[in-house]
Amino acid sequence: MADRIGIGKGITGTVNSGIGRMGGRDVVVARSYSSQRRGALTHADGLRLAQSADLARRLRIPFVFIVASSGADVLDGVAALHGWGNAAAAIAACSGIVPVLMAATGPVVSGPALLLGLADLVVMNAEAVAFVSGPQMVAEFTGVEIGLRQLGGVATHAKSSGLCSVETDDVEGALASVLEYLPSNSDEIPLPTTISDPVLRSTPELRDLIPERKSATYDVRDIVRHVVDDGEFLELWPRWAGQIVTGLCRIGGLSVGVVANQPRILAGTLDIAASQKAARFVRCCDSFNLPIVSLVDTPGFLPGKDLEWRGMIRHGAELAFAYAQATVPRVCLILRKAFGGAYIVMDSRGIGNDICLAWPAAEIAVMGASGAVQILHRGIDPAERASRESDYEEAFLNPWPASERGLVDQVIDPADTRIVLCSVLRQLCTKRELLVGRKHDAGPQ
Repeated sequence: MADRIGIGKGITGTVNSGIGRMGGRDVVVARSYSSQRRGALTHADGLRLAQSADLARRLRIPFVFIVASSGADVLDGVAALHGWGNAAAAIAACSGIVPVLMAATGPVVSGPALLLGLADLVVMNAEAVAFVSGPQMVAEFTGVEIGLRQLGGVATHAKSSGLCSVETDDVEGALASVLEYLPSNSDEIPLPTTISDPVLRSTPELRDLIPERKSATYDVRDIVRHVVDDGEFLELWPRWAGQIVTGLCRIGGLSVGVVANQPRILAGTLDIAASQKAARFVRCCDSFNLPIVSLVDTPGFLPGKDLEWRGMIRHGAELAFAYAQATVPRVCLILRKAFGGAYIVMDSRGIGNDICLAWPAAEIAVMGASGAVQILHRGIDPAERASRESDYEEAFLNPWPASERGLVDQVIDPADTRIVLCSVLRQLCTKRELLVGRKHDAGPQ
């Protein structure tokens, strides 16, 4: 990608910027070059970044920052910090208006590392290392010796911190791939594309994809790939909070965000990281007018005192809050289990989905049969317990009670999943909601 128009030409420093083409559209691209003073950001660099982000917001086109930097320029003193503040404020002003994508291609230290946290999505290559406080400071303050890559390498941010959305050696290719699914700004919708994959394509293979044994696992990504156009699915944060899968795809030519429980990891239960990951993705989709399809198969929230002490309530509510606020078309498909609070926060009818679908074997209830019988029939003998559990399963562990109450709109054959999703997403594409005027929300974090 070649920059066509330079920005801030009278400013010298380690950052260059301009308007170019990426992902088939105009974008504002800023790059910091580590070959110059190890990419240390001066006051001038901060001003150039601020100018670039402001221009992207005014032109309503995406802002892309490709960075490798050792931090603020020590020789520039507090002026460098002031420039960083200008840049942070300008990038924050872009949030929810234009897509903000960043890529780390080398060491990104201190202030510049915090800028990565302002992005909607972050791409990192194998050379990337990002941290606020380096190994020496960590050792001085905590007495723990740690290496650069263990502290802030791409594996750490892909698996533990959740900073890295995409790991790749082709940074610009990954940025372009993401942009192909997004509109240029929040006032537009992603343009539909011409597809060769028929919208009336049946998916009979889905009938046998979920095992009959309720405790058996499967890979929910197989379901996604059978349903989406040409099997193409761009997964985001694939190694972070693996019990929830998030990513971009097209269904019937429309760009769509997918949120899916992953039974292969922790049985698809929700914990803090999974709730944060899904909530962040839902907010991103809602900001840029991407319909959300939620594939539900979860027995509930992961229990544990450590999780409760670390804020499971707040972060579980964060996911519910993100869905409840989302005004884009929302389709929920219950594949197998949907129990308790996890059923609620995975875009249930109560939270406000537009269409709720279920497969015939779906189990929608407060809890599973074993737990329910323990509460309802304490002290009964094992033989009677088995009978009671069977009765409970027959009466409650199916989609029909929810369907009778209007909480499930349609119980569908798995073979018709793609056909139905294409149809309802087309019907919902004209959805509009009147937003309440307010400065900002004060939701759970």
